[in-house]
Amino acid sequence: MTKMTPLECVTVQFEAYNRRDLETFLSVFADGVQTYRLPDMTLMLDGKAAFGDFYAANRFVHEGLRAELVNRIVTGNTVIDHELIHGLGPEPMEATVMFHVADGLIQTVFSIPAKTPS
Repeated sequence: MTKMTPLECVTVQFEAYNRRDLETFLSVFADGVQTYRLPDMTLMLDGKAAFGDFYAANRFVHEGLRAELVNRIVTGNTVIDHELIHGLGPEPMEATVMFHVADGLIQTVFSIPAKTPS
């Protein structure tokens, strides 16, 4: 099986997120995936199991959940998405998410929240 490119990995997770398809969503993340919040580098999620548990309990339960892609930048093994996240509150949440991909899987995710729901 051919490894996916960084853009393909991020596209698969983005589309699966919008379908709330946890199995497909998780399929492009490495077992040891780590998620950090920038700028303070707070470790938010450590490992695919924790990642799956969080999204199952805190994101995919929201029926109106969807991500709107505002802009995407691909540089080598890094994909940066500027998104508006709908369905978590009365107003969309603006965020920037940076994905580092290696060996055909997302290894590290950096989240930069810009505006949170009130």
